[in-house]
Amino acid sequence: MMYKSDFLRHAASSRFSRHFHKSFSLRKKIPWWYQILDPDSELVDRWNHIFFFACVFALFLDPLYFYFPIIGSNNPACMDIDIPLGVLVTLFRTIADFFFLFHMVLKFRTAFVSPSSRVFGRGDLVMDPYQIAIHYLKTDFLIDLAASLPLPQLVTWFVIPALKNPTAAHANHALSLIVLLQYVPRFFQVFPLQRQIIKTNGVIAKTPWTGAAYNLCFFMLASHILGASWYLLSIQRQYECWSDVCKTEKNATHSPSCSPRFLDCSSLENPERQSWMKITKVVISCDAKNDNFQFGMFSDAFTNEVASSRFSEKYFYCLWWGLKSLSSYGQTIQASTFISETLFSSFICIAGLILFAHLIGNMQNYLQSSSARLEEWRVKQRDTEEWMRHRQLPQELQQRVRRFVQYKWIATRGVDEESILRSLPLDLRRQIQRHLCLALVRRVHFFAQMDDQLLDAICERLVSSLNTKDTYIVREGDLVNEMFFIIRGQLESSTTNGGRSGFFNSITLRAGDFCGEELLTWALMPTSSLNLPSSTRTVKSITEVEAFALRAEDLKFVASQFKRLHSKKLQHAFRYYSHQWRAWGACFVQVAWRRYCRRKAAIQLVELENLYYTNVLDGDGSTGSEFVNDGFEHSLKGDNVNHPQHLGATVLASKFAANTRRGVNQKLTVLGPDVSDLKMPKLFKPQEPDFSQD
Repeated sequence: MMYKSDFLRHAASSRFSRHFHKSFSLRKKIPWWYQILDPDSELVDRWNHIFFFACVFALFLDPLYFYFPIIGSNNPACMDIDIPLGVLVTLFRTIADFFFLFHMVLKFRTAFVSPSSRVFGRGDLVMDPYQIAIHYLKTDFLIDLAASLPLPQLVTWFVIPALKNPTAAHANHALSLIVLLQYVPRFFQVFPLQRQIIKTNGVIAKTPWTGAAYNLCFFMLASHILGASWYLLSIQRQYECWSDVCKTEKNATHSPSCSPRFLDCSSLENPERQSWMKITKVVISCDAKNDNFQFGMFSDAFTNEVASSRFSEKYFYCLWWGLKSLSSYGQTIQASTFISETLFSSFICIAGLILFAHLIGNMQNYLQSSSARLEEWRVKQRDTEEWMRHRQLPQELQQRVRRFVQYKWIATRGVDEESILRSLPLDLRRQIQRHLCLALVRRVHFFAQMDDQLLDAICERLVSSLNTKDTYIVREGDLVNEMFFIIRGQLESSTTNGGRSGFFNSITLRAGDFCGEELLTWALMPTSSLNLPSSTRTVKSITEVEAFALRAEDLKFVASQFKRLHSKKLQHAFRYYSHQWRAWGACFVQVAWRRYCRRKAAIQLVELENLYYTNVLDGDGSTGSEFVNDGFEHSLKGDNVNHPQHLGATVLASKFAANTRRGVNQKLTVLGPDVSDLKMPKLFKPQEPDFSQD
């Protein structure tokens, strides 16, 4: 039977739950751009994957600006800009810039882990928008801003046309410089994003072949960048040859003399240039097939007519050249004596050696398993999936299993911490356990009453415990084999007092609370048996929970070795923070209140009966029994003329007489010293732990 206080508490909780669900439903209706996002949530993880591929695409896209300068095949000795290619690259680059801009906006709404809380696990999240904005402005804002600015578009379509005498050579130099400067922050933006994805999911590529293809794509990206740079430097070497011949002819006496404007294809209709082309030797002198000028490693661009071919042919030839140079460590390059060309050849050799070694190493790791731990985790995950399908588990149970496996990987990275600690020396293991656990153990109120030596002994025996949402830690009636100290998350602790009808008590456990106090009572008893105690409560996780567990044998050892655990101070702390004692205390207070209310009602009833009895005795001059008998005889004779008021008084007096006879016996019991007839509730007082000295 549910008591009045229980009913009021359930009514209040139901009102709170309705208000909570209403508030939560309103919160769900809030647009996502007003919410603070968890960096480990599914939404942020999915966006990180999308943005990672957007960054790789942007790294692939920017070197295409190097293909803008072209040499006219029908009009030799002039340089021009590939306008169709410029429009296409500008369109795709603008789309990529929106991804970078959206990533910056998303970072202003993404929580971060407080550095001061990184003691164990991932730490506590900072959800304040102002602190998030300040943290982002101090860390990655400048790099993200430099990577998201549309500088090449502005230079190509606004800055260069605004110049007084724009030429293709000047446009080539300015655009190349801007692209190279902005390529640095975009390149370094990939590595933190890659670490974040690995931190959340363990790996970027979940299969060996995907990992091998991922590394191969980066090698191809390096070849793409090298081929585009080689093409740009080839055009620059051709332009240098034209400039040298032009300066020589300009100093000559013949007319018309060469002008730098003649090297731009925009001056094809100029009569002076047409006259100059008839007498100039710039085409013959700058022919790569001749030995008049040292083209060095760039001669293939002109002997194979790469510079004047279509973009598709030009691009794939340059990609092949970069891939060939990196794969052969630059051994096929025939460099000239120019210092810049020699340095570029040396850079290709070193870069090819590093990248090829990195590619072969990573591909070998992925094809032979990236590591034994990751491969073991994949095998276990695959076996788990096959087993769940074979046993035809419900989808809900399968999802819970997957969520636990994923959560365990995020928290531990698949590392068996216990085996690592057991392999270390005792002193080093103690120091590590103290570093990992002491600050968090002090957050538990019961442990805060202990001294450092006792806390060190407890920290040495604590083990980490991870539980996902809707996991039962222990059920009512099961054996308790460990105490559970919550570090992060929430648990629901409830009891029905052994299945008692109408009885239910529930409380929420948060960080700093503990459960399984029955084990502490068992461990502190000097004559405790080998049988473990039974749980009086059902404990279920509400959210993902990180906690420390203290096993029964470890707790028994600490209780037997450290006599300081037997103290009145710890006894009072245990009673105050034990939810089993709190539930019993609440029931004890309820019984005392009911006893008080029954006693008060009985006293009021006795006082009312005595007052009525006194009034009747004073009115007729007879006893109460005579008054009742007299009224009964009058009613039998039907004499209602002389005493019409006696009939109602007779009935009322009869009722009070019966209550009086019943109340006399109860009054003695209620008012007397013996109050044992008021039975205690079935929720008995918890067993007192023996904190006394042996």
